[in-house]
Amino acid sequence: MKKRFQAVIFDMDGVVVDSEPLHERAFREVFEEIGYGQSHGIDFSAYYGKSDLLVWSDFMARHRPLQSLGELLARKEEKFVALVQREEPIFGGITPLLEKLSARYPLGLASGSRHPTIDVVLALRDLRPFFRVVVSSEDVAQGKPAPDIFLRAAELLGVAPGTCCVVEDSAAGVEAALAAGMSVIAITNSLPPEKLSRATKVVANYMEIQQMLL
Repeated sequence: MKKRFQAVIFDMDGVVVDSEPLHERAFREVFEEIGYGQSHGIDFSAYYGKSDLLVWSDFMARHRPLQSLGELLARKEEKFVALVQREEPIFGGITPLLEKLSARYPLGLASGSRHPTIDVVLALRDLRPFFRVVVSSEDVAQGKPAPDIFLRAAELLGVAPGTCCVVEDSAAGVEAALAAGMSVIAITNSLPPEKLSRATKVVANYMEIQQMLL
């Protein structure tokens, strides 16, 4: 794997930041506030790697709440940002990995989160300079598991999709990377190995990623 890649593209939620539990907490707080605390019907693990827009769209189709889609997106994002800023849940091994990989590869970030949320996360440990490009679900027509977000990152990095390696933690992200024609390393931060088995490689920690790519 060491010789054939020209770029490495990282997912954010569940790879850079331990945020999946915080996303769920933020959603649950909003559900409680609008009267659906016990009846929202959302299986959060099914949305790992996918956008807030998809969660809210599915919720609205099921319940038709009084609130608008824009209001619900904003309320959840505000709560999530507050949780991230208070808890700063950046994974312990990610900064050393980014430092080492950025010296060898151009790095991209491709996240299902919106740009304001991405900006807050990357500001926590001054991570933004490691990434030459940052792509959000806002920037593409379809979110993961469609390949759009990874193809856009490769385009901005100026490399062919087949020369990219993606680092992901979700099944939807793995499928998106494969659909883009990229190799994908899946780290078991959010899901067990058997749910990530379609990945090119499945790893348990950041040191394994470093050993593969350096």
